[in-house]
Amino acid sequence: SVAFMAMTGGLRWWCVKVAAVQVAPGHLSVESMSIGAVQDLKTDIHIKGLFVTKDHVTVWNGKKVVIYELQPLVRVAGMFSCESTTVVVSESNLYSVEGDVVHVRNFQGIIKQSLNFTEVEGVPLLLDICKSFLVVGTFNGYIKLWDISLRAAKPHYTAKCMADLIDNFAGLVSVRCNCSGTRISVLANQVERGKAVSSPCLYIWDADVDTLLSFDFSTASDKSQRTHDLADTTTGREDLVRDVRDRYPVSHYWDGSDPRLLICETRRLDVQTVKASRTDGQQDGAGALPADVVIVSLFATPESGILLHDSIPLDQKHTSLIGVDVPYLYYCKKVAHVDDQTSSQSPPPLDNSIGLPSLSQSALPSPTVRHMVARQTMRDFAGLEDSDVGAKTAMIDFSYFLTIGNMDEAFKAIKLIKSESVWENMARMCVKTKRLDVACVCLGNMGHARGAKALREAMKEPEVDAQVAMLALQLGMKNEAEQLYKSCGRFDLLNELYQGQDNWAESVHVAETNDRVHLRTTYYNFAQHSEASGDFGTAINAYERSDTYRTEVPRLLYDEPADLEAYVMKSKDRSLRRWWAQYLESTGDMDSALQFYDAAQDYVSLVRVLCYCGRMDQAAEVAIDSGDRAAAYHLARQFENVDNIKDAIHYYSKAQCLTNAIKLAKEHHLDHELMNLALQGTEDEMLDVARYYESQPGTVDKAVLLYHKGGDVARALMLSFKAKQFSALQMMAGDLNEHTDPELLDRCAQFFLEHEQYEKAVDLLVKAKKHFEALDLCMSHNVQITEDVAERLTLPKPSKEQAAESDYRTRLLERVAECCSVQGSYHLATKKFTQAGNKMKAMKALLKSRDTEKIIFFTNVSRQREIYIMAANFLQQQEWRKDPEVMKHIISFYTKGKSLDSLASFYDACALVEVDDYQNYDKALGALNEALKCMTKAKMKNPVEQESKVAFLKQRILLLKKFVQARLLYDEQPDEAVKQCQLLLDEPDLETAVRVGDVYGFMVVHYAREQNYRQSYSLMEELRRRVPNVNMAYFVNMRVIEAVHHALDIPLGRGMGAEQSHDDVEDVEEEIEDEVEEDLSDGENGTGY
Repeated sequence: SVAFMAMTGGLRWWCVKVAAVQVAPGHLSVESMSIGAVQDLKTDIHIKGLFVTKDHVTVWNGKKVVIYELQPLVRVAGMFSCESTTVVVSESNLYSVEGDVVHVRNFQGIIKQSLNFTEVEGVPLLLDICKSFLVVGTFNGYIKLWDISLRAAKPHYTAKCMADLIDNFAGLVSVRCNCSGTRISVLANQVERGKAVSSPCLYIWDADVDTLLSFDFSTASDKSQRTHDLADTTTGREDLVRDVRDRYPVSHYWDGSDPRLLICETRRLDVQTVKASRTDGQQDGAGALPADVVIVSLFATPESGILLHDSIPLDQKHTSLIGVDVPYLYYCKKVAHVDDQTSSQSPPPLDNSIGLPSLSQSALPSPTVRHMVARQTMRDFAGLEDSDVGAKTAMIDFSYFLTIGNMDEAFKAIKLIKSESVWENMARMCVKTKRLDVACVCLGNMGHARGAKALREAMKEPEVDAQVAMLALQLGMKNEAEQLYKSCGRFDLLNELYQGQDNWAESVHVAETNDRVHLRTTYYNFAQHSEASGDFGTAINAYERSDTYRTEVPRLLYDEPADLEAYVMKSKDRSLRRWWAQYLESTGDMDSALQFYDAAQDYVSLVRVLCYCGRMDQAAEVAIDSGDRAAAYHLARQFENVDNIKDAIHYYSKAQCLTNAIKLAKEHHLDHELMNLALQGTEDEMLDVARYYESQPGTVDKAVLLYHKGGDVARALMLSFKAKQFSALQMMAGDLNEHTDPELLDRCAQFFLEHEQYEKAVDLLVKAKKHFEALDLCMSHNVQITEDVAERLTLPKPSKEQAAESDYRTRLLERVAECCSVQGSYHLATKKFTQAGNKMKAMKALLKSRDTEKIIFFTNVSRQREIYIMAANFLQQQEWRKDPEVMKHIISFYTKGKSLDSLASFYDACALVEVDDYQNYDKALGALNEALKCMTKAKMKNPVEQESKVAFLKQRILLLKKFVQARLLYDEQPDEAVKQCQLLLDEPDLETAVRVGDVYGFMVVHYAREQNYRQSYSLMEELRRRVPNVNMAYFVNMRVIEAVHHALDIPLGRGMGAEQSHDDVEDVEEEIEDEVEEDLSDGENGTGY
């Protein structure tokens, strides 16, 4: 494999085991990697091009080419003129780009063959040789491959145009061929924002299947049709993807022995390009900043596409990658890191038989050499540097199958490798890739039984990083283990790691910041470590922080009493001082023990020692001042032992040990103290004392009180009746409940009846479940049934099987409802009737309350025909004329109740209201039409009566319609309208539909408008004759009447308005026109139908 790169500071070449680096315009450093020898080569030309093979170094300046032979002597092998800037060399031929032709020359410059290109393909620009294959890249984006293993170069595949396959193509940058001539890798420029920039993609043309593969370094993903999401291939690939993405390739090299392995040097994209390439919301992971230059290894196959294998950041000592030869990567060093070494080889003889340009003496190996090239073992091949070709091939196969996730083939590939160092290196690699299944096999082949067991136990941890961290620990990779524990948040395991390393400072820091749950344990372990190391001061401090100093420090200083006493004196911990007091008490130093008991506030021990010393008065003072119950109890026991009963009872009370105090009081018949003690005690203690008082003569009242306080109300009542303690009986009645003996409840009820306390009697009868007796008592003595009493009289709803109980409950509810109704509690009666299932009675009770809102609500909820009709009938009695919502409910309820005859009557009533109240005959006509519809659809029991009502409605509608039409005709034909009104007056049943006064009033207004006042007056007189005592102002506007009388000079009659002067007549006449219009439009108010 041959590599070339032009870098700032000179040219670099590498081929197999030979590397050449330009250190000056005419100065090269040639290094043999196999023996480590370095030679300086100076020429007389300004070097602009450099190429190295195993045996030759070729340089040129664009006009002349010089070839140097390295073996066996460094000499000029050929020199000729050639105007070319692109030259590559094989073992015996030189290939140069000259215009639109690639010439094949021998080392003397003689042209042996010319490789031509069509106009479509363009002029050649790029050349590369790998073993027996030559690849050429042209200006128009074509790549062509020749087989140069024979005497003459022959095309190996048909030319391929990259410009047609690559989006936004802007030209080729570099082409490389693999060792088998089956795949050609390409770097290209792309058009972005109108200018050519480096593409972040690496393209590979697979000539065998004629397919273009591509790998986008900006997203670290294969963009060809064979997509392999690296995050899904193996566990741990996420970190690898994060290291590789957001980059672009600058150089690429195929391995010289394996056609699948490709190495790329990549650099980071600028910030704007990174943001533009982030289309999926990716974010960089936490951690250190990514390296500027990363070396990336890839596998390229037709089956799997391009697969990401590994990444290595470029060492800061190196400038760039210059080649690959498994198991090594080769780099060019920076000048500042070039090492000087003394060569042990003697200078070889110089042969200058060919002539100029000659090798100067400086071309000889000098005693001091400078190594410009460094090599690095690939991660997968550590330990295989000196292995044979088979082992290296097996390792490459293993890496490939591991990358695609085929573990079976991967293990088959390396089953013959026996080197323990190889397996160890593979296990270390598993820490990076997080392949624990592979790691288990590696540990087995290493014979690392302890590590295998530890890893198997670590598999129980839920976090993968925690499992991998254990593998790293077993392999001695402590730094990696720390980072893994931190990344997965397992600070408890990190804490254990630091403790195992005796790194207590970090261990304590982690516990205090991130592992608080193990903080005390950490301090305790640190204390034990310090104790074992003899650092007692640190150990005591750590024991205190672990909160175990109360037992551990006395144990630690037990053999040093003076130090222990000093520690206790210094400490303010009560438990520690109490322990020291116990220690002093055991030695007989009572005074000192009392001091430390007092300092520890251990009052019971203080009282105990004082009693032991016979100092009872001081013990009593301590017990009273401290309020300590245990101290008081101990002192009470001491007084009891010496028969000081009163003091014993007193201190038992202080200790709240009332059982002991009551026992002593009963034994010594201290009845006064006994009652006080019992009232302070529990219910059981009260009942015990009550039984004692019951057995004693003259103390029944105390027994009743204690029975009542203790909860045994029944016993208290029995004693009250027996001893005739009526005051106590009244006090206890409120505590009776349903669980009390019914006979006792009845007896109490009779007692309250005798004393005319009827409400309490009712309450007790209800509790005794004598419900009907309680109701009778309510009715006979007018005891109000409240909501609470009614609810207590409402029994729980029985199951379907309990028919008798259900019937009793229904009868009881109806009886309660009847009583409530009699007492005027109509809402409560409605509720109880409803619970009894009698909605009709419930509705009747609710109607008595005249609560319109609740009646409407109950009707809508009940949904019964009879209730709908009852509600509608009730609502008709309300002010429905003023409330349209009530009228809507009436219509709705009659409709839902299917009482169409009642609804027809309601519409008839509405028509009368429209005529009488609003003179709105239009709406009255609408109401009568609705009444006719309802009456027609109704199903009355008497069909003859129904037919007569229908006929009567039709007759009224006809009359009403004639009057309405006459009024509508007035605007266009007023005379015709008046004529129809005159004809209408001759109808015999006119009053059944139209008021006669409205017809006369209509005509009076018409003639007044025509200023025919005499005719208006004649009509008014006719109305008075037809309807005696008529109120003319009710049908004719008062101002019209006054105008007519003034015009005819006729005084107004009584009830017709006040007299007006002649001066006002003209004003009145001017208003007639307006009044006529108002009269004609009168009736707009009313209800719609």
